[in-house]
Amino acid sequence: MDENRAATVRLEPWSEGDAELLRALNAPELMTHLGGPESEEALARRHRRYVDLTADRTRAGRMFRIVLLPAGATGAAEATAGAIGFWGREWAGEQVYETGWAVLSAFQGRGAATAAARAVAERARAEGLHRHLHAFPEVDHPASNAVCRTAGFELLGPQDFEYPPGHPIRCNDWRLDLERF
Repeated sequence: MDENRAATVRLEPWSEGDAELLRALNAPELMTHLGGPESEEALARRHRRYVDLTADRTRAGRMFRIVLLPAGATGAAEATAGAIGFWGREWAGEQVYETGWAVLSAFQGRGAATAAARAVAERARAEGLHRHLHAFPEVDHPASNAVCRTAGFELLGPQDFEYPPGHPIRCNDWRLDLERF
């Protein structure tokens, strides 16, 4: 992607109406690095967690719909491109935020995930609760690792994870210092 033509996005708080977006993001090709598609019941639970997290006012985190804005084209429309969020967790003995994203296939390769990662880092920093924001893409997921690199995260190295529960994976630990971002 040409850095001079970086995508412009707007993050909109996750809402009850975003269940269909979550279903679309559950496509097999988008869930390859996350243990495969989820059942309808699991999607309903995840959607409820996203709605509840976004409504929470304890600075625990937020989920967002990624809206891709038109790049100066007359008559071009905004489009919902995916989802991103951040949430609190303990990592390596420290309270941190974790982030994760998914972009619909039709919008991949346009810089939407990188722009959204930068925007969500700004939101996490504004909460002022944790110093670091981590992302954990699988080591063999070049696109998500490139998002981390381009968005300014520092690669700390590979880690063993279990996600979803019962599914071991090898991830890279990327960290962004929110005080220096």
